[in-house]
Amino acid sequence: MRSFPAIDDARVILGADAADDAAVYRLSDDKALVFTTDFFTPIVDDPYDFGRIAAANALSDVYAVGGAPFAALNIVCFPKDDLPAEVLSEILRGGREKAQEAGVVILGGHTIDDPEPKYGLSVTGSIHPDRVVTNAGAKPGDRLVLTKPLGTGIIGTAIKRGAALPDHVDSAVDQMATLNRASAEAMVEAGVTACTDVTGFGLLGHLLNIADASGVTVEIDHKSVPFLPGVDRYIDQGFVPGGTERNLEALRVSIEWPRNFADAGKLALADAQTSGGLVIAVPEDRVPDLQSALKARNVAVRAEIGIVTIILNNGVMTHYHAHMPYATKHWGSNKFSGNYSRVAEGLGAHAERVETPDQIRPAIKRALEQSQSGRPAVLEMITKEE
Repeated sequence: MRSFPAIDDARVILGADAADDAAVYRLSDDKALVFTTDFFTPIVDDPYDFGRIAAANALSDVYAVGGAPFAALNIVCFPKDDLPAEVLSEILRGGREKAQEAGVVILGGHTIDDPEPKYGLSVTGSIHPDRVVTNAGAKPGDRLVLTKPLGTGIIGTAIKRGAALPDHVDSAVDQMATLNRASAEAMVEAGVTACTDVTGFGLLGHLLNIADASGVTVEIDHKSVPFLPGVDRYIDQGFVPGGTERNLEALRVSIEWPRNFADAGKLALADAQTSGGLVIAVPEDRVPDLQSALKARNVAVRAEIGIVTIILNNGVMTHYHAHMPYATKHWGSNKFSGNYSRVAEGLGAHAERVETPDQIRPAIKRALEQSQSGRPAVLEMITKEE
């Protein structure tokens, strides 16, 4: 759609140009509709589970923007001459039951004859226009919270090759069929700055979307990222989907890895997910509220995995460092190269080097004061290796 003219309608809150999880259209001052669609080929062998997973995955985009889905249409591709009708019936039963769990009515749909089965939903939801959670609001200092473990792409590949252990299959299916409804309700209650769900682009790819949309960078504490059981085992056995490998290649120029970081760890973090959790950016002082709201709704995984670190806005470059164990050195912005003092000199900017955690907040305050007076600021923040 990049070749098409931009949408010129003031009622569009989120459209194709936003690269967000769903489209949002304002109906009135206090009501907007949320639209999304998603469908894919089977990731598991059981048709009923496939239906449940596909429905949960499609509904997730509405939850990711803070909306409440209420209606849906089935999207079905099915080889009518090659598979029995009972298989299709089970797929639709799984989708219907998952929609019912979400309080969503499936009103109908459309089916075409196709050699490869596919299933999903076109979903409509509602939201207040002023309460839309986008991927563009993350701020320096925000913490990042993930609500489901990673690894469904890798385990799904092991399933397709007949190598996945039953317990690993069960845990992956249970996770993929779990709605993000409770996580979305918790984040709306707590008040957050940005959110996206983790699906085909993997955790790193979706975090990059938040970073690009928000004008920030993020740092991940990889030791805090949860994974499904068996992920390491299947990577070692070579069960890595092509989508995961393509994700990692696409991210090559956008990520600074710790020294000697294992390739298996990179693949795990880039793994293409199906019906993954939400990754939420939340101000530091609201993390306890979010954690309490998630716990109250029995969200089992609520892992704090990183921090939002840098903003480039109105001439200000700041790098708010997370003090991760593997941190070495970072420059004021990844949009510039070379010594930070040369960058500052070229901009006529205030330059400051920060080397200890207690210096960070005062330094950022001084940088913002310089910005407000019309002078850009460059901060280089360094942490010692632990």
